[in-house]
Amino acid sequence: MREFLGQWMPPDYSAHGWQVDQIIYITHWLMFVLFAFWSLFFLYTLVRFRASRNPRASYHGMQSHWSTWGEAGVAVVEIVLLVGFSIPAWYRWSNIQKRKEANPFEVRVVAEQFAWNVHYPGPDGKFGRTLVNLVTSTNPLGLDMSDPAAKDDVAALNQLHLPVNREALIHVTSKDVIHSFKLPLMRVEQDAIPGADVPIHFTPIRTTNGERWEIACAQLCGLGHYRMRGQLFVDTQQDLEKWLASQPKVTQ
Repeated sequence: MREFLGQWMPPDYSAHGWQVDQIIYITHWLMFVLFAFWSLFFLYTLVRFRASRNPRASYHGMQSHWSTWGEAGVAVVEIVLLVGFSIPAWYRWSNIQKRKEANPFEVRVVAEQFAWNVHYPGPDGKFGRTLVNLVTSTNPLGLDMSDPAAKDDVAALNQLHLPVNREALIHVTSKDVIHSFKLPLMRVEQDAIPGADVPIHFTPIRTTNGERWEIACAQLCGLGHYRMRGQLFVDTQQDLEKWLASQPKVTQ
């Protein structure tokens, strides 16, 4: 099944991607088992309760408590999955403070109709202050250049450059409507919500090597949704630093 599904899925170039794929494989196996079970049960009911064997209808149905026990069992399993596995796993994955202790490469991605604005901190590693009233065509992020931390920041349109084998911490938000930031090859997807800064993290494990990997918008966001596509580049640390140094600084 894994080999079969792998033919229809994009390559996986992130450290955590195999876990996402594993969930997909397990889900497909589970659905196959359920499909087989309910198909057999359906055929059984057609034969067992056919009209020739049951000429008179029964209006009482099942008199035992099997259905009640079954519902209770399902509830217990769901509680165990939620409390014992899902919530603890989500807490570990979403603990951004621990992520920052690992010195990740931090980037801001600000969605708008119909583009991705990528905000890189400069050599000081600090994001400059942003203000809504400063947003212009040459300053799409609204960087306040009176803030010393903003003077070495870099803004790029539809280009996300990340270092290989280093955790990336991306702060996703939106300027207008809800978008969905999706990196298929990284097994990453997160809604970009106006007014909300949602951090996501992952570790690329392969450089692009001249390829162009897609940044997609997975949420219908308007008439120009089809052209809201960016490019993801995974570079070595040296190549990333060269690219950042070659980019023009933001001006108001």
